[in-house]
Amino acid sequence: MQRALLLAMLGLTFMAGGCSVRRFAVKKAGDAIASSGTTFSSDDDPQLVREAVPFSLKLIESLLAETPKHQGLLLAASRGFTQYAYAFIQEDADEIESRDLALATELRLRAKRLYLRASEYGLRGLEVRHPGFGNALRKDPVSAAAKITGVSDIPLLYWTAASWGAAISVSKDVPDLIADQEIVEALIDRALRLDEKFASGSIHGFLINYEQARQGAPGDPAVRSKQHFERALELSQGNLASPLVVYAEAVCVAKQNRAEFDSLLKRALAVDVNARPEWKLENLVMQRRARWLLSRADELFAN
Repeated sequence: MQRALLLAMLGLTFMAGGCSVRRFAVKKAGDAIASSGTTFSSDDDPQLVREAVPFSLKLIESLLAETPKHQGLLLAASRGFTQYAYAFIQEDADEIESRDLALATELRLRAKRLYLRASEYGLRGLEVRHPGFGNALRKDPVSAAAKITGVSDIPLLYWTAASWGAAISVSKDVPDLIADQEIVEALIDRALRLDEKFASGSIHGFLINYEQARQGAPGDPAVRSKQHFERALELSQGNLASPLVVYAEAVCVAKQNRAEFDSLLKRALAVDVNARPEWKLENLVMQRRARWLLSRADELFAN
């Protein structure tokens, strides 16, 4: 992939003319990036990835300027901006808040902007195959989402919902954005109906936290979160730290169950990051959050 990308970019750099040839080269570069998936997912150095990702994201945006309907690049942009904002911007904001509230607030504003950029790319990707989807989603989210029936749309449904939901989570004082929660719900629920096993339980992982904020649903949100938690663990075969961390933070803190909180975060830290190399970076990021949460246990629990 890297060789194909390099050749394509060299072609763009030195090409003096020929629009059709240029578009071909751009498309090839876009195809190479899009097919690479999460390029940095197996890296064991989060700081190195942190420094490298912005260049990759701007490269994707440069290619999209040439091929604005490249669905693979739109997915890569939505996914990439969401992951970068969560792992390296929002996490910093959370960790620094007790020492520097002003900086934490600034970082969360930046995270929100990146999440919204990611959601816009996701919507554009869905619009490529479903013209008018964005307008329909605003008018009637559930009906619009129900018209998407292809499993190939699930990644864009998921990342659009994840980025949009993340933007809402850091914007508690923005009523217009909070009102978009029903859109997030329609997108993620549709993805769940199409394939609840997507990405080894990632949709269930998202819903662990989301169920705590879902409006108008019957029953105890903690019970619904527990069901998604157990399914996420099953589908990931216990090789992902994220379900353990998310459940501990979203549910155990709300229930003030410190024993379970401690147990789950220690299990997250015990996850072997080498067992599934393609999840190594994600596990390292979530283990960092697990350590931070454990360090704050006395603040999070009354007793």
